[in-house]
Amino acid sequence: MKPDYDIVIRGGRIADGLGTPLHEGDVAVRDGRIAAVGKIAGTGREEVDAKGAVVAPGFVDIHTHYDGQAMWDSRLASSSWHGVTTVVMGNCGVGFAPVRAEAREKLIELMEGVEEIPGVALHEGLDWKWETFAEYMDAIERIPHDMDICAQLPHGPLRVYVMGERALRLEPANADDIARMRELAAEAMRAGAIGFSTSRSINHRSTKGDPTPSLRAAEAELMGIAMGLRDAGRGVLQLLSDFDQPSMEEEFAMLRRVVAQSGRPLSFSLFQKHTEPDSWRKLRAMVHEAVADGLEIRGQVAPRAVGVLLGLQASLNPFSLSKAYREIAEEPLASRVATMRQPAFKSRVLEELEGKRRRLDLDRIFALGEPADYEPAMEMSIGAQARRQGRTMLDLAYDMILEDEGRALLYAAHANYHGGNLDVCRELIADPHTVIGLGDGGAHVGTISDSSFPTFLMTHWSKECGNADGFDLSWLIKRQTSDTARAIGLRDRGVVAVGLKADLNVIDPSKLDLPPPRLEFDLPGGGKRLLQRAGGYRITMASGEITYRDGEATGALPGKLVRACG
Repeated sequence: MKPDYDIVIRGGRIADGLGTPLHEGDVAVRDGRIAAVGKIAGTGREEVDAKGAVVAPGFVDIHTHYDGQAMWDSRLASSSWHGVTTVVMGNCGVGFAPVRAEAREKLIELMEGVEEIPGVALHEGLDWKWETFAEYMDAIERIPHDMDICAQLPHGPLRVYVMGERALRLEPANADDIARMRELAAEAMRAGAIGFSTSRSINHRSTKGDPTPSLRAAEAELMGIAMGLRDAGRGVLQLLSDFDQPSMEEEFAMLRRVVAQSGRPLSFSLFQKHTEPDSWRKLRAMVHEAVADGLEIRGQVAPRAVGVLLGLQASLNPFSLSKAYREIAEEPLASRVATMRQPAFKSRVLEELEGKRRRLDLDRIFALGEPADYEPAMEMSIGAQARRQGRTMLDLAYDMILEDEGRALLYAAHANYHGGNLDVCRELIADPHTVIGLGDGGAHVGTISDSSFPTFLMTHWSKECGNADGFDLSWLIKRQTSDTARAIGLRDRGVVAVGLKADLNVIDPSKLDLPPPRLEFDLPGGGKRLLQRAGGYRITMASGEITYRDGEATGALPGKLVRACG
């Protein structure tokens, strides 16, 4: 007898993506869609036993930088291992379209400088068979992927395309420039772009030290582009800002005007700066006021500290300023470790760095450990441990970084950790006017591995995974499924409901875990990247096809380019 469905997932506890309490039931899939939910009598071509597991929608990650990787890789690791079935790329105003041939190198320098994606990988991995943003999306669409991809129009390339060298010199856009950017933004949205992104951060610089072209874009320019989205009747706005142009209040007031006139929703990066530990509260209050006034503005937040990983294989380590270390820096890892274990060499390195130790805040650097510990107690910092042991901080850091044959990683928390805990993140996660993001999948490949945010959100913050003071697992799943999908205007996913896309995860909460990231040298040109796997995912399914079983790829590549339609 012919089966009624392609796949039936039986006996799991359903987290529907809406925050409803977990409840037992079956989910049936047919033709890439959810065909039935509840007690299902019909049979499936494949039957999946989900007893003891949670059945949830696929996760929607709205802040990634797979703009390059998606051109050479069908599998978007590490996101693929963390239950993600839809990603949004083109964040922070950087990307590769629109572009003229003479500006390609500038866009590579900008991406490498801002997002730490190796230039050698981009040179070898990009074929540049596009000029317009629509042509870039067509190029992405021709490549099969393991998840769906949404693309945003980035401000940097758009500005350079219209203004040329004037954009790179941060000159103001004139009326003709703005009119052309508005026209191109509307064209990109009509071609299916999910939105537009920009950066107003002085920290965003190319490999040559040049600031991102959008840094000082005036209100008229941002308004013009946003009106292009209004002309098209679709698209979201994404922004990173230092909120100092010229002040937080005036910058936010400008954003309010852009959102009010264009009618397009906006999200911006919201986190605690350690130099201004309470400024995030002011911004959050401004968001609440804007929402009360009918404006769709959200803070995009991270579920843990924003930090970097240090190690002998990583892009940064505490000893890279030492002349002695630089002499061996290009040697194979095993050779470096052997040299560094020599007492005379260690003494030389520590002596050279003695006068430079203030550049390292070793009271906020920790051993990452295994499993990875992203909320370490302050007494476990290198500084605190060194004082207890009667050693210098650098001496202890030196020994720690040589552990695991030189593969050990240190964790430096730079934001969201001023109080030595994740209490700020708890508040931001719980806030009704925030959305989970900032994972940066595909970027910062030698210093950050935050595409694991979806798994961390569950392992660290859920009652189901052992946090007695945490959140309900079903609600946390809602935060990275229907909430993130709706934030970018997608209504066909993020909920376990009949008729919606069969993007699903079958998760065993008792086995969810996060091992530390590992360096792999598998980028084009032999470039390195940090990759982080996860345990506990029995199945990940995209468009009704099982893409991963127990963390291993099945070979199915059903992912498509998502062309926004409203």
